[in-house]
Parts: sequence; C-alpha cells; structure tokens
Amino acid sequence: GTTITTTSNHWMMAWTGLEINTLAIIPLISKSHHPRAIEAAIKYFLVQAAASALLLFSSMINAWLSGQWDIAQMTHPAPCLLMTTAIAMKLGLVPFHFWFPEVLQGTSLITALLLSTLMKLPPLTLLLLTSHSLNPTLLTIMAVSSTALGGWMGLNQTQTRKILAFSSISHLGWMAAILLYYPKLTLLTFYLYTMMTTTVFLALNTTKTLNLKTMMIAWTKAPMLNTTLMLALLSLAGLPPLTGFLPKWLILQELTSQELTPLATTIAMLSLLGLFFYLRLAYHSTITLPPNSTTHMNQWHTNNPASTIIAPLTSASTL
Repeated sequence: GTTITTTSNHWMMAWTGLEINTLAIIPLISKSHHPRAIEAAIKYFLVQAAASALLLFSSMINAWLSGQWDIAQMTHPAPCLLMTTAIAMKLGLVPFHFWFPEVLQGTSLITALLLSTLMKLPPLTLLLLTSHSLNPTLLTIMAVSSTALGGWMGLNQTQTRKILAFSSISHLGWMAAILLYYPKLTLLTFYLYTMMTTTVFLALNTTKTLNLKTMMIAWTKAPMLNTTLMLALLSLAGLPPLTGFLPKWLILQELTSQELTPLATTIAMLSLLGLFFYLRLAYHSTITLPPNSTTHMNQWHTNNPASTIIAPLTSASTL
C-alpha cells in the first residue's frame, strides 16, 4: 500500500494505496481480542475511511475543474483545502488528532510503532508532492496548533503509548511548519523521527513498559537498555548534541532565513512543553529510584533478550 501511494502519479492509485494500507493494519490493531483493541480498530477504520473518501472527493473535484488526475497538478484552491484536510485527518494533525492517542492506547506497542511511523509515510508523500500548491495559512495554523497541543496534552499522561502519541502529533507539527518552504527538510525530519521513535518503542516493548509506574522498576529488568532509553528520549525531545536536535535546528534556521521569525519562535517555545514530559520519562526510567523490594532486583536473570536492532538504532539516535 505504501509503495503504491509513494510511486503513483494518478490520484486514484494514491487513494488505492491508502485504502490497502488501512485495511492491512486493521487486523494488526484488533489482534488481541480485547474490547479496547476492537474499539481502537473501529475508531481507526472510521477516521481513515472518512479521510479517504474526502481525498477521493477532492481529487474528483480537481479533475472536474482542471480535467486531469495528475497529483502534481492540484491547482484549484477548493480541492487543495479539501485534500489538506483529508491528509491532516489521516496523519492526526490538530484539529483531527482525537483518534490517534485513543487508537495507540488500544493496541500493542509494535502496532503502535507501525501506526506512528510507517502509516504516516503515504499521506506525507502526498503532501510533499502537492506542497507547491497548498494553502500556507491553513498549514501554518495546523502546524502551530499541533506543536502546542502535542506538548500540552502530553503533560497530563501517565500511559507511555499516549505520551508517544502526543509526541508524534507535535513532531508532525514541526514537519507541517517547514513543508511549504523546504519539503526535503520535512522528509529528513520524518526519517529521523521514525528512527528515534522506533528506538523508544522497541526498548519499551522489551521491558513491557506501558505506563510510568512500570517504567520506574523497568531498570531491574534491563539496566543498560534503560540508560540508552533515557538518551533516546532526550534525543526525541530535541536536546543538543543528540540526533533529534538536527531537524529542529535546520527547521528553525530555514524559517528565520525565510523571515518567518515569529513562527520559528512560537514552535521553538512550544517544543519546551514536549521537553518537559520527555524529561519526566527520562527521570522515571533512570534517575528516580522507587521504593523496591529484593524480589524486583533479580528480574534481569529471567528477562527476554532485547531485540538486536535496538543497538544500531540507539547509536544513530544519540550520535
């Protein structure tokens, strides 16, 4: 599905790829036969189906007005607005973000990882292909509100999946902010975000950490892994000299060179909200020691081995 969407020139093919993607991930979401998982799958399906229909509708209007189905020829303002709205729904940009934390909370960590990385690629590709004709006002409002809301809503969470969902929303805000001015930078941000998020999700999956409470005793299961998890979280927060700082630095530099200093200042200030909850996660994972009994201390003997891909991913995230 992803390949079809990323390589297509025709709107119908792009839509087909998105539909295949949606239908392929639904069994993965509802794999554990739990009411929460089924609810998440239904929520995901409804949102994605609505967004796909809207996307198809916008491309049909565009074909009706301009007489062509080429993705790069999205010229009229009305279909452009509809298309941006549809893709914002697919990505979970504010104000269409409500489904995303709920769906992530209802699934396993690995499916949540797929949803927040791989499933974002096809819609982002469509935005990149049409970036020259998008509405700057709409995109900027979405970008700023996404970075704000991703930061604010994340402050209140104790579930790691929800925290990572809101972090994903705020990162998407950064991508949307630079999309019109330097599309390649959006892609770079997405790649680096994918890498860092994969590190965090795989580390959490190894220690089976689903909330802050279990995160505090996770160091007894895999001490070294928890230390590297702290570094990966700080990288995700965008602290220099880690990898996560690079996209933010380049985005701020590009925005200021385009004389958009107010926008750059706003999103830089709003990313501090995100930094706060990343720091809290880092504290819980490594620095704070909860009251613990000796039974907890010997868990590392019986723990599952960590997946081997975590090592290169962590190294790349903290370079």
